[in-house]
Amino acid sequence: MTLHITDQDFDAQIAEGLTFVDFWAEWCGPCRMLGPVIDELATELDGKVKIAKLNIDENRVITEKFGVMSIPTMILFKDGEPVEKIQGFQPKEALKGYLESKI
Repeated sequence: MTLHITDQDFDAQIAEGLTFVDFWAEWCGPCRMLGPVIDELATELDGKVKIAKLNIDENRVITEKFGVMSIPTMILFKDGEPVEKIQGFQPKEALKGYLESKI
């Protein structure tokens, strides 16, 4: 299941293990294309990687903290620390392979 996180619960949600956060917005076409991919990955990688979405329009503090300037941007966190940032639409297989290589 895809988590929907906010400025308020962000730190608690990414504190342990691997968390892959999709920074997105309603008005972003590529973000809307990526949405179903993110949801499928959340189901397929359940128990291995937490998959989360953060709406940049509603959560400016975290968006600015991690320097998200264009979307979609995805950041992989390990135990609360950013590991790597990926920008732009990516096909499901590419993202799944990337995440599986980090597990």
